[in-house]
Amino acid sequence: MEPRQADISMAEMKAPPVSTQPSSASNFINQRLYSLDALRGFDMFWIMGAESIFHELSKATGSPFWGAVANQLTHPAWNGFHMYDLIFPLFLFLAGVATPFSVGKELEKGKSRQQLLWRVIRRGLLLVLLGIIYNNGLQIKPIAEVRFGSVLGRIGLAYMFANIIYLYTKQRGQLIWFFSLVTGYWLLLKFNSAPGFPTGDLTMEGNFASYIDRLLMPGKLYLGIHDPEGLTSTIPAIGTGLLGIMAGNYLKRKDVSGNTKALRLAIAGVICLVIAQIWNLDFPINKNLWTSSFVFHVGGISLLFLSIFYFIIDVKGYKNWAFFFRIIGMNSILIYMSEHFINWEYSNNGFFKWLGQLVGNPFNAVVLAITYVLLKWLFLYFMYRKKVFLRV
Repeated sequence: MEPRQADISMAEMKAPPVSTQPSSASNFINQRLYSLDALRGFDMFWIMGAESIFHELSKATGSPFWGAVANQLTHPAWNGFHMYDLIFPLFLFLAGVATPFSVGKELEKGKSRQQLLWRVIRRGLLLVLLGIIYNNGLQIKPIAEVRFGSVLGRIGLAYMFANIIYLYTKQRGQLIWFFSLVTGYWLLLKFNSAPGFPTGDLTMEGNFASYIDRLLMPGKLYLGIHDPEGLTSTIPAIGTGLLGIMAGNYLKRKDVSGNTKALRLAIAGVICLVIAQIWNLDFPINKNLWTSSFVFHVGGISLLFLSIFYFIIDVKGYKNWAFFFRIIGMNSILIYMSEHFINWEYSNNGFFKWLGQLVGNPFNAVVLAITYVLLKWLFLYFMYRKKVFLRV
């Protein structure tokens, strides 16, 4: 990690990987959509420890209400959808939203497509590498023990291919690519299966995507016979990135008012949700397979969140409430990767164990879950004040 200057919010990656000028960071910060950082921070808030607050609250109270909330902060075993499933695709969607404001701006400045192509490829592969490190640490292991699929790897590959499509196609071409990817993936799984299973089988053992991953992916798969961040399911994930790019294209338009942009994004979100429910009848919503119905479902919710955040923050100008989330969003990959380099639980106990003891059972665990998130946020706030942003 570069100890001085880097920008973590992968969605806004617009400068070379290594830069150490604080003034450049300041200029970069000022050019960003405030709502984009805030929504990214809101997204990351849940996986930097906030979900544990509600799990502990459910345990402490035994309340059916908090139990239902906590259940939404878990992943379904296979088919179905919980709100926790939104975190990963929302981040990828926001990476796409930022593309017209970052890569697109570089094109407007006169950078050639080839220059930007190599930059996009480099960033995508760097994220794949960071994902491997996140999964396996820095220890050298036999290939058979290495897990190559990862959240950051999926983001890197989907971001890379979505941006390549953005570089070499116009908006109509991007729309065609989007529908081609989600439709092609549906047909691939509908008319194929693993050997010995009926055509179109969508179980973990029998689906064609997992079978291809078992054949092609080196190392070990997360679930032995299946990896939720496998190679084949990256195909529709590119569609998630493209959906974000199309939203970013629309947000960038200067001939449409902010109110209209927010309204139309919300309408597009509702349309996506309707398509998802219809497609779900034949191709179930499934994060593990990143099914085409899942692309539309999470895309619809992402569009609704984006429209709300954009309307409140960038159109109406109510920004102060979102500062908490923006601090997280501007250094999202840093806090994600920090789990491997900082013992947050040890640090939290060192600073706040006394507070949990003071409160006592059964709410001491709730208090420590809150301070765990607070400690991470204070770290990110310190980085923000020092203008230190992990740039990929």
